[in-house]
Parts: sequence; structure tokens; C-alpha cells
Amino acid sequence: MTLIPNQPDPGIMVDQICLPAHGTTVTAEDLKVRLVLAANFGERVTIDASSVESVGQAVLQLLIAARIDSQAAGRAFAIVNPSPAFAARISALGLNHTLAIGAEEDVEP
Repeated sequence: MTLIPNQPDPGIMVDQICLPAHGTTVTAEDLKVRLVLAANFGERVTIDASSVESVGQAVLQLLIAARIDSQAAGRAFAIVNPSPAFAARISALGLNHTLAIGAEEDVEP
């Protein structure tokens, strides 16, 4: 008997993930599921951070882990369209290099 993992619905885009406006511990669980799907079924992982107004520790930890996992698997990983709030938070925590986000000169940490 051969077991085949459940494939995601073909209408669901697994390799692009939009972060919620407020990334909290509560929203981190859903993000974790979407990151796992992207890692298992996508060719690359693209995180759209354009709507982020605040981002907490749990979400940041998941993003860091996802980037490390993607690098180890040879899969592309990118955070695109970072909102000013997201960019400021990442910069204030010194995570620009860790999450591969360019420093925004006009963003105040």
C-alpha cells in the first residue's frame, strides 16, 4: 500500500503568503500551517508583508525558521513589499540580515 500525502486544493497558492495586519501568537498558528504547506508543495516561499501594522515575536520566530529551512532545502525565500511598520520592527530588532530585508533609510526604528 502506498500512502500519498494530501495535496492542497489546486486553487490555493501555497508559495505566496500574505502576512496579516497584526501578527500575534494567535495568528502565528495559521501562519505556521501555511509555511509548512509552502515548504512541502511550493518551489519557493514568498512572504508579502505589505499589510503588516504590527508583528510579534511568534511570527518573527516562524519567519526566521522558515528562511533557515528554505535555505537548507535549496528553496528560494523572500519577504516582499515590507510595510513601513514591518521594516521598522525588523530594523529595530536588528533582523534585516537574518530575514534578508534591505535597510530602509527613511524608516525610523
